[in-house]
Parts: sequence; structure tokens; C-alpha cells
Amino acid sequence: MMMPHPGARQSGVALIMVLLAMTLIVMLATGMTKHQSVRVYKAGHYLAQNQGYSIALGAEAFAKQILFRDFEEDKENNLFVDSPDEFWARYSALLPLDDGIVEIQVDDLGGRINLNDLVDSSGAVNELARDRLEQLFVVLGLTNLNVNVVIDWIDANDQTVNAYGAEDGQYLMQDPPYRAANQPFQSVSELRLLEGITEEEYQALMPHVAALPVAGLGINVNMATGPVLQSLHAELTAAQIESVLLQRQEERFENIQDFLALPEFAGLGLKPQGLVLQTRFFEVASRITYDDRSVNLVSTVFRSPTGELSTVSRDTGQKNRITKERFGVTEGS
Repeated sequence: MMMPHPGARQSGVALIMVLLAMTLIVMLATGMTKHQSVRVYKAGHYLAQNQGYSIALGAEAFAKQILFRDFEEDKENNLFVDSPDEFWARYSALLPLDDGIVEIQVDDLGGRINLNDLVDSSGAVNELARDRLEQLFVVLGLTNLNVNVVIDWIDANDQTVNAYGAEDGQYLMQDPPYRAANQPFQSVSELRLLEGITEEEYQALMPHVAALPVAGLGINVNMATGPVLQSLHAELTAAQIESVLLQRQEERFENIQDFLALPEFAGLGLKPQGLVLQTRFFEVASRITYDDRSVNLVSTVFRSPTGELSTVSRDTGQKNRITKERFGVTEGS
């Protein structure tokens, strides 16, 4: 039997090494290609999101112009009133893009009870705000959340208002544990953290309350929801408030005395304290849809007594906020 020639054996080993090297190179190249594809996708997504966010900021600026124009019209008429019949309150705007659309909606926050009205800067409880929020809970049928729990969440001390309040002791027993904020609400969503509240109660309460950084602005009676109006007095019924809303729909209130003089309020002794006709804070919701992508932005906007508009906060986590009838806006509008 003849033995393989040493040269042939060395050639076979060399061929195997070449094949192994080529396999390794192919594997590395494939991995690098996949990695590069992921990086390209991430970069494209990042740029697209940035573009969408920039458009959303433009939508916010557009909404500010609408609110400024509304202020200028009120100034010209010497009647500063914000009401549901105004254009910005009735419709959302629809603007075309080259490859998509921009939807913008302005929502009033002045017709809601400001949670931060409950405790003033000195730490004292505002009894009027407390009574109204407590009555709102009754109107909405909320039985698990106590108004004292809301007060304890805001006030700076770590002592409960009474046996129905809640401070760190209750929250540190949660999983995971946390502490009471002991400062004004930054967002209505903080209500979800409060002792006793259920998700159903939170959803029921959310449309009627706000977390505004400025206290004492009052409730805009032209924009207030039915439950908020009913919270003004414990003896008011749903039927009476329905009548008030129908009258408001026919003609807005242009001074507080006309509102207080309604027959539905006769004998109740309602006072004008904490009741106004103008709104200072708004939410601007925008949705940018383009290139099979969607970007959402909800901005809280403040309009000063002299008409200047500034953005207080922005949130990109809220969706499905465009609910009003669309009104198309063209370049010539």
C-alpha cells in the first residue's frame, strides 16, 4: 500500500484552512451587514421621529396663533369671554403635508377644577376648592377616593389631615413602595397613585379636573362640564344642570351675574368667588401622520392677561386626543 505523498497532505490541510478562513469571513461579513442594517434603520427612525416632532412644534405654534387671534378679537370687542361656541373650541384643524397630514386640537382647561387650588402657598386648605372637589366626587359616584387623600398628596407636611387622609405610611406599604408627593400636582395622572382610587374612578374624574401650576384662576362657567357645574352646590340636581347647559348652548354667559341669576340657582346663595368667564390654560393636542409613521404631542399652553402665550409642558406619550370635528385648513386660510 502506497503512503500519501507529504506534499499532497500539506495541500489538503492548506485547502481546509482556506475554506475555514473564507467561512469565517463570510460569517463576519453577514453579521456586519445585519448590524449595519439595524444601525441604518435606527438612524432613519430617529431622523423621522425628529422630523415629526419638529412638525408637531410647528403645529403647537399654529395653535398659539389661533389663541392669540381669539384674544385680539376679544380685545377689539372689549369682551374677554371664552366659550364652547368659539371656533377653536368647536373644531380641530386638519393641515396637509406633502406625504401626510397634521391634526391639531385645542382643549380648554379653565372649565375644570384645579387640583392645586386645594392648598395655598402657605399650606392652608382652600375650603371652597375642597367643598367643590368633594361634591364632584359625589356627583360622579366616586366612593373610594377621599378628598383628604388629595390634600395630603399636595401639602408639604407628612401628617394626615385626618383619619381619612394618606401619607407616606400608606404608600410605603405599596409594591413597589413610594412616598406622597407633598407638592402640587404636576400631572392629573398622579391621581392613579393616590390611596383608594380605582382605574374606573380615575377615568371618570379625569375630564373634570386639571393640574395647573397657577392656583386661584377660577372655573370658567362657559366651559365647565356638567359635573363641575353641579359641584358648585350640594342641592343642585342633574336635571337643573342639564337646563343650565341648554341655556348656555343657546347663548353664552357674558357676565357672572347673569350666570348666578339663573332660576336653577335661585335660593342657593351661590357666590361669584372662584367663577370666571375667561380661560388661561389650554391643551394643544397634535398628531402628525406621514410616511406610515405617527407622532403625537400634547402641550399645555398659558395665555397671559395681556395675550402672550407660552408653553408650560409637553408630553409625547398621549394618543387618540383628536376627537373634535375636523376643519380643513389650506395655505390661503
